[in-house]
Amino acid sequence: MTDLDIANATTLRPIQEISKKLNIPSDLLELYGKGKAKLPLDLIDESKLQNAKLVLVSAISPTPAGEGKTTTSIGLTEGLNRIGKQTTVVLREPSLGPVFGMKGGATGGGYSQVIPMEDINLHFTGDFSAIERAHNLLSALIDNNIQSKKRSLNIDPRTVSWKRVMDMNDRALRKTVVGLGGAGMGIPRETGFDITAASEIMAILCLSKDLADLKERMGNIFIGYTFDKKPICARDLNANGAMAALMKDAVKPNLVQTLEGNPAIIHGGPFANIAQGTNSVIATKMGMSVSDYVITEAGFGFDLGAEKFFDIKCRAAGLNPNAVVLVATVRALKYHGGKPVKELNGPDPEAVRKGVVNLEKHLENIAQFGVPAVVAINKFTLDTQEELDIIAEACAAKGVKAVLSDHWGKGGEGAEELARHVAELADGFDEPFNPIYPLDETVENKIEMIAKRIYGAEAVDYTAKAKSDLKKIVDLGLTKLPICIAKTQKSLSDNPALIGRPKDFVVTVREIEIAAGAGFLIPITGEIMRMPGLPATPAAENIDINAEGEITGLF
Repeated sequence: MTDLDIANATTLRPIQEISKKLNIPSDLLELYGKGKAKLPLDLIDESKLQNAKLVLVSAISPTPAGEGKTTTSIGLTEGLNRIGKQTTVVLREPSLGPVFGMKGGATGGGYSQVIPMEDINLHFTGDFSAIERAHNLLSALIDNNIQSKKRSLNIDPRTVSWKRVMDMNDRALRKTVVGLGGAGMGIPRETGFDITAASEIMAILCLSKDLADLKERMGNIFIGYTFDKKPICARDLNANGAMAALMKDAVKPNLVQTLEGNPAIIHGGPFANIAQGTNSVIATKMGMSVSDYVITEAGFGFDLGAEKFFDIKCRAAGLNPNAVVLVATVRALKYHGGKPVKELNGPDPEAVRKGVVNLEKHLENIAQFGVPAVVAINKFTLDTQEELDIIAEACAAKGVKAVLSDHWGKGGEGAEELARHVAELADGFDEPFNPIYPLDETVENKIEMIAKRIYGAEAVDYTAKAKSDLKKIVDLGLTKLPICIAKTQKSLSDNPALIGRPKDFVVTVREIEIAAGAGFLIPITGEIMRMPGLPATPAAENIDINAEGEITGLF
């Protein structure tokens, strides 16, 4: 059975039944059909956060198909509930880019899924649409002001850094020219599109504490300069009120359910390679207000989403995770041991042994934050015992337990051993984590600390554009902001071809974007793009719908 077959074979419970497990009265739900609901922000209770256990699920550097962080997060939630631990999984919303591109949806897989699967993977409750429209409203207001003669802020079009966004992989829109066609069509200038998951509005949503905070952060968005070198922000255009109005429902997290009828809160969807890669602060605090345990995930490898989860999200929100689950797969370790992607299904213990260095580096990175960890080996049917033993031995050498988990094939039953170990770790740890860098360091030092301590780089190099951006950041007084590095997920380095545990490499920062509203800086490294492209054979070609409305090919 495909993931979609399994999801469709499961009876969807009324969402009011799920809310009862969290002691949320049904009359507080804002219903979106039978199986989805928005949750009011006043359910967040700061006094309850210190009693809840927060567990982060991350992974080793993935293969192009991913290693199952979402599936593991859901399966672990099922397993914890099965052993009597009241648990909610808190996840990001899927982007249509991967759904129609290479990776597919982001609702888990096999018997560890959240449902209604089709709704969540497609338009869901409209949060992405609201983010896209709020973002592009600011774009329209900027170009309108540049065109205006009566109310002009004297914006220099050459300095405008704000692009447009669209929730689709479309490389042809990375660089565009707007305003062509004559005087009535606007002022011609070069700009482009990012994918919606990389929008600063998405980042703001995921770091805001409420609607008022979201509105204020939107006002802080840096746009560019006037001709006389004065910085311009969104508030100067009186834009943030209307932008926040478009976000009045999107700011509320979404309640859905797992296949086994346990609660799942899904909210926000920034990618980890080009943004901060974690769900919203609001959703995480919501889960911790109504549950004893919260399982959440951070995108791609620990070097990306998890580092940002700790250094950006947790620091901003005052959260202290109690445990980390690092997902590893035999196929990913074979990939990092030099095995070609097309040959990953065949047994190769020697490739696993060579690839273990990638796992070891990620475990060392977790140790730097001072939070206890367990390795979850996401079981695949073709894994051999010899290959699994190699992973377990490598983990033991680092003082970390490795647990084989078959949540994909058996749901919560297959994750019970993992659940017991995670609960033991989380219950036994309640200390602050150690950030990788202090905020009062220079921007260059903060970037270098991440690159050297987390990636294992020898040095950091800056292009002329990046050096100019550093000067701009100093002039704007934004040097104390945290760092959100945009980097390939395929390697610990900024070069996707350097697999395993590369050494003696230099990270090249080609430019630094300013996200003053979100409250961080974005050094863009290597060849990473904030608007992905489609693969040669997009997943969209296999998705279809019949006359009765039944969807096929979605995974």
